[in-house]
Amino acid sequence: MRRLIREIGPCTLKPRVGRSPFESLARAIAYQQLHDKAAKSILRRFIALFPGRRFPRPAEILATNGRAMRRTGFSRAKIAALRDLAVKALNGTVPTSRVIKLLDDEVIIEQLIEVRGIGRWTDEMLLIFQLGRPDVLPVGDFGVRNGFRIAYGRRAIPTPQALLRYGERWKPYRTVASWYLWRAVDLAKTRAGSVRAMPVQL
Repeated sequence: MRRLIREIGPCTLKPRVGRSPFESLARAIAYQQLHDKAAKSILRRFIALFPGRRFPRPAEILATNGRAMRRTGFSRAKIAALRDLAVKALNGTVPTSRVIKLLDDEVIIEQLIEVRGIGRWTDEMLLIFQLGRPDVLPVGDFGVRNGFRIAYGRRAIPTPQALLRYGERWKPYRTVASWYLWRAVDLAKTRAGSVRAMPVQL
């Protein structure tokens, strides 16, 4: 890790503050299993259903006709996930921006995985890129595990459990370690022109 840090330089990870957990998760749902360009187009049409809003509120999504949402490009499964997210934002399962700042990482994850279509990986991306939590190691992320293989010269990609054990030594800055592991993959792929490892920052 010391060699990797010297090669890459200072960590430049900057969380995108200003979005509510509800909006961040809604955007994450939109991006699931889609290329960036397609997801951005769908989101643009979706937001246009709510004139004057930078992003719709939960109650407004629940009041919107399903056919109108389908015409924006959302699948039925994603519409169901967005509606469930809206319901859980209204009942407090999805915390507000003010409340989420007071919660521990694992508490946030436990609450948010109750939302349809939202898993631990999505929650960890929220913790890293939106909330700026310093000690998150998303061992389920292929890019992080592959980055470990590259940086440490291993033949095989570690299992999530193995990486979790190894990552104990990076506490309490496992988010920074994750960033460097993503960058290790990006550097290795630069010459090949392959897809970057760093997740999309919604």
